[in-house]
Amino acid sequence: MKLRNFLSLFIVATALFLSSCSSNNEKQAPKAKNVIVLIGDGMGPAQVYSLILTSPEKTAFQRFPYSGFSITKSASNEITDSAAGGSAIASGTKSNNGNVGMNADSIPVPSMLEIFADQGKKTGVVVTCAVTHATPADFIAHNITRKDNEGIALEISQKEKLDVLFGGGKKYFTERKDSLDLLGKMWDNGWNIYDSLAQIEDNNARTMVLTCRKHPVKAPERGDFLPNATAKAIEMLNTSENGFFLMVEGSQIDFACHDNDSATLVEEMRDFNKTLNVVLDFAEKDGNTLVVVTADHETGGLTIVDPEGRYTRTDFKWSTGSHSAVFVPVFSYGPGAKRFSGIMDNTEIIGRIMEIAK
Repeated sequence: MKLRNFLSLFIVATALFLSSCSSNNEKQAPKAKNVIVLIGDGMGPAQVYSLILTSPEKTAFQRFPYSGFSITKSASNEITDSAAGGSAIASGTKSNNGNVGMNADSIPVPSMLEIFADQGKKTGVVVTCAVTHATPADFIAHNITRKDNEGIALEISQKEKLDVLFGGGKKYFTERKDSLDLLGKMWDNGWNIYDSLAQIEDNNARTMVLTCRKHPVKAPERGDFLPNATAKAIEMLNTSENGFFLMVEGSQIDFACHDNDSATLVEEMRDFNKTLNVVLDFAEKDGNTLVVVTADHETGGLTIVDPEGRYTRTDFKWSTGSHSAVFVPVFSYGPGAKRFSGIMDNTEIIGRIMEIAK
């Protein structure tokens, strides 16, 4: 009888202890007030190494304490396009190639930008392509086809869950088949709309900067637009007591890889590297910002080899002008960053972010 009573008390005490540990672990789990997600479109491991190989100093990628890999296949194909790849990151669900912000049944699903906006955070998107392009559209719109730039622009113009939007693509708001003046409607609804970052006067107003008719020019011709726009977006969004969410895309890494243009790839990676340093400098000072860097897919099938096989020099070798099926890197910094180590599906990224940003 005594042994039975002892065992009963031991079991109860153990259960209480484990429950207490679990509760303490939940309380001690790191939480982030702000979240910044950066996407290097088309950026695989070789693209990252192309930067490291050509940089005299340590790169921003080497400042990240944690890294992993993401599996990128879409619902419809082993090789994803940007629309499905971006949708998986933004919304945590597999999409068919060509779909924007939708699941495999072509049903709209909320993105992390929309979820964070509903939680009271300020939100923003900064890109070096048209703001209606696949990746930015995945975070702020829902459409059966990524090719419907005018439809995506219309949805953006009606968006209430967005505070900052910087990029290109003015033609889709002003040179439309339906003759609508979307920029005029946005002005009437309280947006401030400019052609350049230098024109911004009110950090508290909803602001869109469209620098060009379609896509901005490639690096280095466009100057420091991406790092400067990212710094300005952080400055504007960081006025929120509830924190903010920002998505930044190095869009034209992908463009260079589609063209198998090694020189432009390195310039685009340098531009992205400057932007990463801006974000990491802020996150280090802030102490309450989670930074996650990844890609929607790899483009170009890039390898870096000695063409003569003698291990004496390096050369960039491209195997395709399209996307490949290789997995892509994930880098993380800040509260909860270790959650992004290892191999993960691209649909898992949003769940891990949400756990940390609750």
